[in-house]
Amino acid sequence: MNNRNLQGMAGKLIFLMNPLSGTRNKHRIKESLTRKLDRLGLVFEFIATNAAGDYKFLEAKILEEQITHVVILGGDGTVSQVANALRHLPVDFGVIPMGSGNGLALAAGIPIDPLKALDVVLHGKASRIDAFTINGHFSCMLSGIGFDAKVAHDFARQKSRGLWTYIKVSAANFFQAKDYSFVLRIDRKEIETEAYFVSIANSNQFGNNFTIAPKALLTDGLLDIIVVQKMNKLQLVLAVIYQIRYGDVQEGIFKKHRILYYQVKECELINKSMAPLHIDGDPHPTSTHFKITVIPSALSLIQPV
Repeated sequence: MNNRNLQGMAGKLIFLMNPLSGTRNKHRIKESLTRKLDRLGLVFEFIATNAAGDYKFLEAKILEEQITHVVILGGDGTVSQVANALRHLPVDFGVIPMGSGNGLALAAGIPIDPLKALDVVLHGKASRIDAFTINGHFSCMLSGIGFDAKVAHDFARQKSRGLWTYIKVSAANFFQAKDYSFVLRIDRKEIETEAYFVSIANSNQFGNNFTIAPKALLTDGLLDIIVVQKMNKLQLVLAVIYQIRYGDVQEGIFKKHRILYYQVKECELINKSMAPLHIDGDPHPTSTHFKITVIPSALSLIQPV
């Protein structure tokens, strides 16, 4: 991939903006980015993302105009959708975080401020990062089955977006949270358990710097599987607070609070209770069986030097 400073490039930058993600004023952000790009004399184009994820028109445009850089303005779901559609092309992906959680951007060290994120696009270096599939569906950051997926499904139905809405939806679900029955198949072993949720992580967090998988790296060729087993609600609160504060499931309070942690290239999950599913924060139809497989070096992401 081309890692040179984009201020010296002659080609066009494509900006794919999700008009629905997050809460910030998209028009003002677009104006700020446009002013800076104009000052630098760069050629660029803003294109709206689409919910169906159909980017065949853009694929033809990228090949015809020899575009080498695509910048995604949106949250984890938007990044995942666009990256999956275009990752087979010879392009580097930049991210300007505009979602409610922005887990992938934060894990990669990309600033939340749009102009600072643009600086990363212009001055950063592209390198390959992993992704994974869950029943063939692409995920670049984190997918989950159970409690967090129930939150994702309810959050998607809200009229307003953003962190505070997510917190309110999470709190409402917490008091009604139930455990689900799972069978996890890893390295020819079966682990049967009752759990609030199972997370499949390529990055170390849910988003908003809430750590869930402290060992996870975007480039290690492994997936981190976190199983939050059945416990009473007080234990669960303490476990979550400890996790956010220390980001370490292997020590202290987590030894007795029954958090299972695995690093694998692939695994299977039997979803006996038909717990709900989310993929990169977006609700998705669930299944009784999940086949989960890492995709090493799946796409080229521009990151801070």
